[in-house]
Amino acid sequence: MSESEEINLNFFDPAVAADPQKTWRALATQCPVGEPVPGMSAISSYEDVMFALRNPQIFSSQMPKGMIGNDRPLIPLQLDPPRQTKYRKFLDPLFSRKKMLQMEPDMRTLAGDLIDRFASKGECEFNKDFAIPYPCTVFLRLMGLPQEDLDHFLEIKNGIIRPSGDTEEEITKSRDTAAKNLYAYFEKFLDEKIKNPADDIMSYLVQAEIDGKKVPKDELLDISYLMLIAGLDTVTATLGCSVSNLAQNPERRQLLIDRPELMDNAIEELMRWETPVVQIVRVLTQDYVLGGYELKKGNMVTLVLGAANVDDKLCPHATTVDFERDNNRHIAFGGGAHRCLGSHLARLELKVALEELHKRIPVYALKPGETPIYSPAIREVQYLPLVFGS
Repeated sequence: MSESEEINLNFFDPAVAADPQKTWRALATQCPVGEPVPGMSAISSYEDVMFALRNPQIFSSQMPKGMIGNDRPLIPLQLDPPRQTKYRKFLDPLFSRKKMLQMEPDMRTLAGDLIDRFASKGECEFNKDFAIPYPCTVFLRLMGLPQEDLDHFLEIKNGIIRPSGDTEEEITKSRDTAAKNLYAYFEKFLDEKIKNPADDIMSYLVQAEIDGKKVPKDELLDISYLMLIAGLDTVTATLGCSVSNLAQNPERRQLLIDRPELMDNAIEELMRWETPVVQIVRVLTQDYVLGGYELKKGNMVTLVLGAANVDDKLCPHATTVDFERDNNRHIAFGGGAHRCLGSHLARLELKVALEELHKRIPVYALKPGETPIYSPAIREVQYLPLVFGS
């Protein structure tokens, strides 16, 4: 790439964090496979990202341990088929669409109660008042984890995903400390669940068998570690980004008020456009040439899901947000063998949240003089001040 075509990949730049689609689009069109910045191999076009996701024998998910503080590979995320497949068969029924729909009445009650707390005030900070407590409460209930420990879980989760520190050493130390705290928590909690099982996922995990044998405790820890991080982060991020988008684009918000039957389409389109999990990493199991670019065995390559989601090879007019778009094949949930385990839960949580919000507060906008604050690298709205209209 020439200097004039250089892409700003500094996701820590507030301007990029707030409006990443321009950067993603530039990657997909100018550098579909290559090295957009020195030392970083990336795959950004839709077709090439899908090829990588569907070929784990070449693009392995087995990462070096410790990338996010973990002692061992996270199950099933950092395993490849066929070993990964048996864990997905074991876990998929826990998050089936039918099972998730059974939770809908409780979700609606919870969402309505939370919104009612701030609706009459005329304003809210959406992240703190709703985007965090709503999906996190749903998740803890599903898992059978104590609601009173939510703040502790959030501190640990943020320490792993968004560790603090000014140097690499400080960041690593922060992440490792959070990871040790999470392992210690689940070490004790799993023992308690073995003694006192209930009707929840954690109880299922400690009692279930794979190949006729109880799941070893280390593996239960690795499953729990992954579930907590994903369950307390991705829906919060997606919900906050979606409402921020609607608050800043009143014609889209009004369309959902006028035509509520478009809600399912709108959720898919907002997930495509916002793509909270911007990128994932794979390791090459062999030398491989993709798109004319030579990838070397043992090297890591970044799959930029955000870029693939704004590639016209995915859908026509990919840089336009269209709530009437049909057959939306976005990969905000990933793809291939590692497609998101909790996709049915996430979709239902988003639908219930937006329906209940619009039922109670049909008109909302950014608070005058305020600006949303997006987290760098991993996309999330950390500050979203809203005001309500009549």
